[in-house]
Amino acid sequence: MLPIVPIVAVIFLMILLSGIFTVKQQSAALIERFGRFMSVKSSGLQFKIPFVDRVAGRVSLKIQQLDVLVETKTKDNVFVKLKVSVQFVVSADKVYEAFYKLENPYEQINAYVFDVVRAEVPKLKLDDVFERKDDIANAIKGELAEAMEGYGYGIVKALVTDIDPDHTVKDAMNRINAAEREKLAAEYEGEAERIRIVAKAKAEAESKRLQGQGIADQRREIARGLEESVEVLNKVGINSQEASALIVVTQHYDTLQSMGENANSNLIMLPNSPAAGSNMLAEMTASFVASQQIGESMKENNEQLKLVKPKEKLHR
Repeated sequence: MLPIVPIVAVIFLMILLSGIFTVKQQSAALIERFGRFMSVKSSGLQFKIPFVDRVAGRVSLKIQQLDVLVETKTKDNVFVKLKVSVQFVVSADKVYEAFYKLENPYEQINAYVFDVVRAEVPKLKLDDVFERKDDIANAIKGELAEAMEGYGYGIVKALVTDIDPDHTVKDAMNRINAAEREKLAAEYEGEAERIRIVAKAKAEAESKRLQGQGIADQRREIARGLEESVEVLNKVGINSQEASALIVVTQHYDTLQSMGENANSNLIMLPNSPAAGSNMLAEMTASFVASQQIGESMKENNEQLKLVKPKEKLHR
């Protein structure tokens, strides 16, 4: 009799230990008794009745992600593939619904994603699909949240992570973008060239203006100097014609002298023969005399006309 007691104690201890089990953090265990649901056990050390209760299954309470690849057609008849990432979690208070009401939650979510994407994308053109991908994601999340709530699943986030059109369409889009950038670059280059041309023209105009102003100032000073020279010569008994001729001849020989001092000068003064000075003086004297005679004859004619006009008025 005595050897039987330890054996029974060992068997009882084994049966007792078989009823002890652990549940991991962020998970839940479902207990059934003779095939009927009894309770949900949370994380930690738990106990069930041996040979009566059993762990029917375990449900993760962590956030999970399901990636769905959907191929559909846009409004402008472009086939495009969308990769949708759905993040979902089992509600802690709805573990029973999540475990017993859905056989395969992944297939259920996958089906809803296909349905929403193929309902929304055909309403949009390809460019709008890229611009409004957040709207598509929100539509997926809203549809899934409403549908999966009754099954104990909460939708955390829905993301459209990739939009992949047909490769021929992508090549065409790349060519369009390249052409637009080349056009923009050409416009910028043309604008830069126009600015350079305008700036150069303004600089040349300013240079010409300053050059003309300098020449005008130079000539004004020369005329003032000649006027002073003529006044000085007049004071010593030389009339204006002779003074002008003397000044011109003096400038002529001063120029020849400055040319002779510079051995590398390329300036040629015409005429520069030895008789040039006297010929120039004679021509200037003759021109002055002729201009004076013309002026005197014009004065005489004007006086005669003034005398004739009163006589005609008297006869009338």
